[in-house]
Amino acid sequence: MSKSSYFSGKSVFGQLISLIDDKIINSSVKECDSDRYTKKFTTKDHLISMLFCSFAKCNSLREISGAMLGLSGKTEHFKLKHIPKKSTLSDANKKRDVEVFEKIYHKLLQEYCWVLSDSRIKEVVKKQVKIFDSSTISLFKDIMACVGRNPKSGKKKGGIKIHTVINADEIVPSLVWFSPATAHDHNFLEKLQCDDNTIYVFDKGYNDYKAFKHFSDQKTGFVTRIKDNANYQLIVQNEVLDKIHSGVLEDQIIEIEVNDNEKTSKLKLRKVHFYDRENKREFEFLTNLFEMRADMIAALYKIRWQIELLFKQLKQNFPLKYFLGDNENAIKIQIYCVLIVNLLIAVIKKKLKRSWAFSNLVSFCKIHLFNYIHLMKFLENPEKDWKIEKINTEQLAFF
Repeated sequence: MSKSSYFSGKSVFGQLISLIDDKIINSSVKECDSDRYTKKFTTKDHLISMLFCSFAKCNSLREISGAMLGLSGKTEHFKLKHIPKKSTLSDANKKRDVEVFEKIYHKLLQEYCWVLSDSRIKEVVKKQVKIFDSSTISLFKDIMACVGRNPKSGKKKGGIKIHTVINADEIVPSLVWFSPATAHDHNFLEKLQCDDNTIYVFDKGYNDYKAFKHFSDQKTGFVTRIKDNANYQLIVQNEVLDKIHSGVLEDQIIEIEVNDNEKTSKLKLRKVHFYDRENKREFEFLTNLFEMRADMIAALYKIRWQIELLFKQLKQNFPLKYFLGDNENAIKIQIYCVLIVNLLIAVIKKKLKRSWAFSNLVSFCKIHLFNYIHLMKFLENPEKDWKIEKINTEQLAFF
């Protein structure tokens, strides 16, 4: 590889860290007062250490402190002032409030939303489509209550449920909320912001008629699947003109009863019966979007699969199987740092003209984390210098 083409004064890790503006970290630290009573190991040092854990896929505190110890004298380019010992990092994960990492993540998302955003869906629907769902991560200890029966051995495991909202035109979470795995999904609905410019798409695990009424009162659209045992009354049977090509079998206006604070009210909704020719399955969707085409309702629900791909991407590419602490705060910090790394890789992927698989980018950054390669130039044209070297080798052979 020719150093003249791809050599950089910063390592790959330093280039990735430089995507986080110091102003974002400093303002978050000031708002949360997270460096109070801190002598050496500041919030910035803590953040960089945990990002190193996510990029390098470290599975223990000993692995992080041992690996970073070998970087003594080489930390200036990624602005790490204090290399932590195992006990220092453990104490910081336990005592420093996760709120500062949450603020850093959301400020980064706000800064790079113009890079990540894809307005094609909004141009068609004319509203902001948001998808939400939850994913459960098992814990080795009963830190947060997990679902299921108690094992015969008496050794309980915990579980943390991550409720996530993503914009359909983005590829990273815009809102994250944690709960024990035993908590019901519909509790998350209270966290959602409602307005007349938003459509929420979610699975039937979040079915809650009170929330549906609240969405309708706030003129917020939603699309979900109806439960198999749902009780409703048929009001109007809408005519379906093209069942064969659209896949729409039935389009109905229904009425359901909503019990709210011992008061019973009626709520009108729309039920769309749809046949998916690709998967040869039938679906029944529930929505309050009365003006939208029935086949568009089905298309909106199909977008929901993006959030499943996000959960798969996070679990497969980042260290979310082994946690560095046995307390809730440490677990949340590690998850937020994984989300920050996921966002940084997503920004790199979006800026590149060349097509790269997300998992390949993560692997490349891990392998070359402390190599002095110009990341963007190399990823745009990794074969360039290989061709030059091949020509030179052939010329030498000729002479």
